[in-house]
Amino acid sequence: MIYYKSESELAIMDRANRLVHEALHAVESSAKAGMSTAELDEMAEELILSQGARPAFKGYHGYPATLCISVNDVIVHGIPSRSVRLEEGDVVSVDCGTQVDGYFGDAALTFAVGEVDPEARRLIEVTRQCLDDAVDQVRPGNRLGDVSAAVQRRAEDAGFGVVREFVGHGIGRALHEDPQVPNYGMPGYGKELKVGLVIAIEPMITHGSWRVRVDDDGWTARTEDGKLAAHFEYSVAVTTEGHRVLGVKE
Repeated sequence: MIYYKSESELAIMDRANRLVHEALHAVESSAKAGMSTAELDEMAEELILSQGARPAFKGYHGYPATLCISVNDVIVHGIPSRSVRLEEGDVVSVDCGTQVDGYFGDAALTFAVGEVDPEARRLIEVTRQCLDDAVDQVRPGNRLGDVSAAVQRRAEDAGFGVVREFVGHGIGRALHEDPQVPNYGMPGYGKELKVGLVIAIEPMITHGSWRVRVDDDGWTARTEDGKLAAHFEYSVAVTTEGHRVLGVKE
């Protein structure tokens, strides 16, 4: 079932997402070679708790951390660890969620540690462009297929792979709500976008095959061919004017 949000609900979700983005940017600005991903996770958790919010991921289906930190060939759901230390040239995707007054926020970004290979930089830039293209399709009367196709078109035109096994989602009182938001599809198809719908759009793009393998921990999802991946995400509300990216000043 799809739940449509009122302006008062969107205001709470905007606060939740603003805190998500604050945590993400704190992690990005602090990350450097030699740091463990566990240190970054602890930083984000402290910041979220200090604002009276709750980390959304910690304990979700048994997930053990506040952030998902996915390095290089890890697409999503990388578990922070003291044994995983960042190195110069790493591509790092960070996914964060919060719960504020019963509503959830969810966003992700990818950044490089120091100088990276030009192709790695291009992957990050194209994945961010995929998100921007998808957000541009969010308006009343459009369909989910318009959002999905925008991601696929940008990524595949650049020669990159589009992950099929993981998708975006609705968000609100639950971290994952209907509808699912794939990163591939056909324009003009799927659920109609109506005012009050909030969707988490999250392109997951690879430098090679779109196929995925999951580690024995049951969480860490990697590219099957070991090539790099990137991941960006916004929580986006459909409004009468078009759309609003929650937690981000436009």
